Amino acid sequence: MRHISKVAVLGSGVMGSRIACHFANIGLEVLLLDIPPKELNDKEAAKGLTLESPQVRNRIVDDSLKFALKSNPSPIYRKSFASRITTGNFDDDLAKIADCDWIIEVIVERLDIKQMMFERVEKYRTPGTLITSNTSGIPIGMLAEGRSDDFKKHFCGTHFFNPPRYLKLLEIIPSPSTDPAVIDFLMNYGEKFLGKTTVYCKDTPAFIANRVGVYSIQALFHTVNDMGLSVEAVDKLTGPVMGRPKSATFRTCDVVGLDTLVHVANGVRENCPNDEQRDLFNIPAYVTKMVENNWLGSKTKQGFYKKVKNEKGKSEILVLDLNTMEYRAKAKVKYPTLDAAKPVDDLAQRTKILYNGKDEAGEFYKRSFNGLFAYVSNRVPEIADELYKVDDAMRAGFGYEMGPFEAWDAIGVEAVVKEMDARGVAISDWVKDMVAKGHTSFYKTEDGKRLFYNQNSGAYEVIPGQEEKISLANLPESAVVWKNSGTTIYDLGDGILNIAFHTKMNTIGGEVISGLNKALDLAEKDYRGLVIANEGQNFSAGANVGMIFMMAVEQEYEELDFAIRAFQNTMMRVRYSSIPVVVAPHGLTLGGACEMCLHADKVIANAETYMGLVEFGVGLIPGGGGTKEFAVRTSDEFGEGDMRINTLRNRFLTVGQAKVSTSAHEAFDLGYLRNGTDEVIVSRDLQIAYAKEACLMMANKGYSKPVPRKDVKVLGNEGMGIVYVGANSMLSGNYISEHDELISQKLGAVLCGGDLSEPSEVSEQYLLDLERKAFLELCTQKKTLERMQSLLQTGKILRN
Repeated sequence: MRHISKVAVLGSGVMGSRIACHFANIGLEVLLLDIPPKELNDKEAAKGLTLESPQVRNRIVDDSLKFALKSNPSPIYRKSFASRITTGNFDDDLAKIADCDWIIEVIVERLDIKQMMFERVEKYRTPGTLITSNTSGIPIGMLAEGRSDDFKKHFCGTHFFNPPRYLKLLEIIPSPSTDPAVIDFLMNYGEKFLGKTTVYCKDTPAFIANRVGVYSIQALFHTVNDMGLSVEAVDKLTGPVMGRPKSATFRTCDVVGLDTLVHVANGVRENCPNDEQRDLFNIPAYVTKMVENNWLGSKTKQGFYKKVKNEKGKSEILVLDLNTMEYRAKAKVKYPTLDAAKPVDDLAQRTKILYNGKDEAGEFYKRSFNGLFAYVSNRVPEIADELYKVDDAMRAGFGYEMGPFEAWDAIGVEAVVKEMDARGVAISDWVKDMVAKGHTSFYKTEDGKRLFYNQNSGAYEVIPGQEEKISLANLPESAVVWKNSGTTIYDLGDGILNIAFHTKMNTIGGEVISGLNKALDLAEKDYRGLVIANEGQNFSAGANVGMIFMMAVEQEYEELDFAIRAFQNTMMRVRYSSIPVVVAPHGLTLGGACEMCLHADKVIANAETYMGLVEFGVGLIPGGGGTKEFAVRTSDEFGEGDMRINTLRNRFLTVGQAKVSTSAHEAFDLGYLRNGTDEVIVSRDLQIAYAKEACLMMANKGYSKPVPRKDVKVLGNEGMGIVYVGANSMLSGNYISEHDELISQKLGAVLCGGDLSEPSEVSEQYLLDLERKAFLELCTQKKTLERMQSLLQTGKILRN
């Protein structure tokens, strides 16, 4: 029954200030403290301030927080949330921690300094208060030495990964004295409230993610030497094609900082004398040279990559040649194995292709995967008793789409074991025993639950914590009600259906529209509600622009009109279905996907939802009811006099500037989400289950479908005049092109209800017809087609 209302963060560096921001994100009051400065800076001295001046006392913490808030990507969901953070310093304000429910230490990684801080903390900490350290490797048991029993009982490690808002991993590390109830609380709190993948770790050097992740990087450092690979080749091989982040390996090293990686590697080598790969943690000569040169990555403006200005004054990224230790232009990288793998969307199938490649790339993948698989097999049970914890940590902390054991399953456990035996790569005995018993995978699914192989019991066991979650991937085949090439409809139980998209980037084309209508037909006939949600990396990148472009180029305007009309009608069915419809977006939710949210009875958005009507950037206006819906929402917000014009202007600019929210909370500010109706959930893992409950609640209390609107207030020529004058002024100032002016006029015409002599009330269908007409007219414009073609060719929007 513990409740967290106020958190103290001790240390305002890169991690501390961003951890404070994330607690502010979820609505908590935060006290952020750091040391007071020991000397004045030039500005303070010029103002006649002293070291006792309040603004001087908190300069370090205030500057750190300001720097964090200005960083990109932002650590805060909404700028106003920063007001939840109060700053102070250790000398003047440490006593204020007595009012805090959780104290998190995030100061320098030195045992003696941390212990001195804990000694000071104990003077003011209220007994029973949680006290944790964000250390990345210092043994947790040593940190609490000399503290009281109550302190030790409520103390453990809570290792956030940087940046805390975006990386999902939170490692929970107990000491021998930690109360198990504290661990249980933090595991649950981290997942539900902070949106983290919480992983219980043993108190071993570097814990789980850094132990495996830094091994992987160190092994790759040595493989580069052995195979003579270039930096750009390795980043091509280890990026998205492998299910890893775009920053791949060497760009990630630059972002993290080479000195940080070296520090962790040295720590593992010194503190893990029995690690069979201990020699791999020795730092290669070229890395040592980079550290000596202070080429540490982003923090020193150069590392494996360096940004420069070329002869034409344009920015250019150079890459470090590891043989000459000089920077040069990047070379093109091409391998047959990559060519074969790239068209395959399914990561499991793609991974198998990579591993079985016959060229240099295939050899690289065999070495990399074999080494990683052997290493993680030997870390169980050293760093984790259960193998799924290793996969959870690597997915959440290093951005792997598949953890090591999941990748091993994808390639084929038996096939990999044979390959490793042939190459003399030693694996753990428990894996050999597993295969000998006839078990051919580390994971399997039964009755909608995911199971893992437990090497201790020699049997499969249910991964705990699935009771409150709904995983579409784990649902039994019997839960599939209907599917086509782009969608699958699932029965979630209790009378609620779910439709998931699985097109490329979950774009919306004919197959998705067909699936949505089928889901609505089924739900209206035999079920109680519909949830629209999926488990892709992004909810949806929007409508299939490639299809629209091809119809427009071939002047198939009747077909295009039919397609747009079908999209509009489907969105109106979402709005006016006889059953409640809940949309649960996450990640990119653009264009048509945003329009879907605008028409839902309720939106349960993940906090990391980037929502926007972006059609203007393609040379169009929203054509699936989005422009109509903004006109409806503008009408509902109208005040009197000038306020009406201001409301229209704000809505116009949101669409006309193709604004995309940087979080779900910001989507409320932009008008994409509705206060009092739509909600935000931080946990992606709990999102679909919560959306189902929201849908069921509406059904249970008695759902009646809304009545189509015929009372939408529009300004007619009064509003259009404002739009035309504004667009012309922007054109005269060379801020927009003539084509942008035309798009603005078309957008304004729909938002204002067209050529009406005075403010009037119109129907939604009237606005939809205007919207579709404007959309089709823009599709006939040469400039629109050129813009679409350019974006398609550069890959900035999807071809299909």
